Amino acid sequence: MFFNKKYIKVNHNEEPEKTQAEEPKQEEAKETAPVVETVTCKICKKELDKQRIIKNKYVCYECGYYFRVRTKNRIRMVADAGTFETWDNDLKTGNPLNFPEYEEKVAATQEKTGLNEGVTMGSCTINGEKTVLGVIDARFMMGSMGHVVGERITRAMEKATEQKLPVILFCCSGGARMQEGIISLMQMAKTSAALKRHSESGNLYISVLTDPTTGGVTASFAMLGDIIMAEPDALIGFAGPRVIEQTIGQKLPKGFQKSEFLLEHGFIDLIVERQNLKNKLSEIIKLHYSKKIKNNLKQVLADDVNNNVENKTFQNNLTPWEKVQISRENKRPTGLDYIEKLVENFTELHGDRYFGDDKAIVGGIGTINNKPVTVIAQVKGHNTKENISRNFGMPSPEGYRKALRLMKEAEKFHRPIICFVDTPGAFCGLEAEERGQGEAIARNLFEMSAIKVPILSIFVGEGGSGGALAMAVANEVWMLENSVYSILSPEGYASILWKDGKKTDKAAEAMKMTADDLKQLNVIEKIFKEPVDYNVTTLEFVTDRLKTEMDQFLISKSHLSGEEIVNERYNRFRRM
Repeated sequence: MFFNKKYIKVNHNEEPEKTQAEEPKQEEAKETAPVVETVTCKICKKELDKQRIIKNKYVCYECGYYFRVRTKNRIRMVADAGTFETWDNDLKTGNPLNFPEYEEKVAATQEKTGLNEGVTMGSCTINGEKTVLGVIDARFMMGSMGHVVGERITRAMEKATEQKLPVILFCCSGGARMQEGIISLMQMAKTSAALKRHSESGNLYISVLTDPTTGGVTASFAMLGDIIMAEPDALIGFAGPRVIEQTIGQKLPKGFQKSEFLLEHGFIDLIVERQNLKNKLSEIIKLHYSKKIKNNLKQVLADDVNNNVENKTFQNNLTPWEKVQISRENKRPTGLDYIEKLVENFTELHGDRYFGDDKAIVGGIGTINNKPVTVIAQVKGHNTKENISRNFGMPSPEGYRKALRLMKEAEKFHRPIICFVDTPGAFCGLEAEERGQGEAIARNLFEMSAIKVPILSIFVGEGGSGGALAMAVANEVWMLENSVYSILSPEGYASILWKDGKKTDKAAEAMKMTADDLKQLNVIEKIFKEPVDYNVTTLEFVTDRLKTEMDQFLISKSHLSGEEIVNERYNRFRRM
């Protein structure tokens, strides 16, 4: 909340004594001195220029604190000027439990805020993209969810479903409205049911979590977005911090239940600064609702591309074990390098919505040659520090569950899926077993087999066992010439079969794990040559051809129905 103050800027330098003749001029100067409205920052306690705060999207320019935003200001910051049309604003708040003095409290809040309820719903455009927009205002009984709030949200969802529009809802709430008791509780189920119908109709829902988002709102529509955004440092949780501390008798750690905490633990997709929010929202809407498939493919023969780098490729006489060693080199491009080079307008989405955000798998949405895609990559690092942060490219269960969540989201919005595979194998630690590593991999194989959009998997480094296969149940599988794909590592293979982990060269030869071997076995469809000393600086020799071939793949699958895509994938593995 803003507390407006006024002050007059005064020059405190010493001045000569004024004569009587000068005094009227001084009085006139005082009357015409500029009046500056200020607000006080809740965190740094500094007096701030209100107009500068407004220009800064209600963010403190001294400490970065995010002020809560009133409904009209939120709409002004997000919607295109003059496009917002309010829906169902005539719904009146009742008193279903005959709670004492409830009507009086509602009336007083209405007079104080200028709002007739805690949520405003309507339609608008955001950078020209039509959408349904809702804003919950904490000034109205802490944005609590009564029957009118639930009804407005539900009706808006129904209209959006009928009109095939995305929904964006800014959440800011203390939870259920106590004065409406069980009726408030029922709004959680009602809004969730409406969201389910909206989702099954193939439409997008984006929830934006602001400070605070708690209670029944968190336990319903706030956490059900296809994409869940949050503002920095927002309080987000089911039970409030004070309730938790009273219940467990302990002090909570710093940062608990903040946006950054939820991102780390896999419950939200991304944190967006307020200055970037409007553009990010419109960008995501475009990626989900774009129906434009440009068939402007530049036809380039694969052989021609190969000839361009023929003199830069490795010798064909490398042994399988030598190729294994090359596939493991730190200088080799990572999954992130391929995303950066190939995918335009990439937005990374985080978390499995269950436990965590596994950095060994990076996924998100973007475009390739103007075609919307979902991209998922297993990621190693270029040095020890990066490898440790990415767990050396060995995903945990939450990594595979994140990947599957993104695949299902891609299926809903008819986006092809591109996977970059590079892992020595799934992480086999104690924690991974406790959280169901085997089940997570099995679930991916099960669900990927029936996803009704094209899946392309590209092996760019190591491909170890089920940890690689969990991202390779695809319509086509491609490999770089010095990548490998096998049942397990040569070291493990040698230890099991010959009780000697040092017989790696023999094992690599016997396993038939190179791209050439797998092409002969019809396990993969294409091989891409690599330049000598393959690294980030020579990446384009591979990505130029990849981009062309990926475009061909996307176009070739664009005319197939979902059932045809699934059958193609099924028959591919059925032949093996």
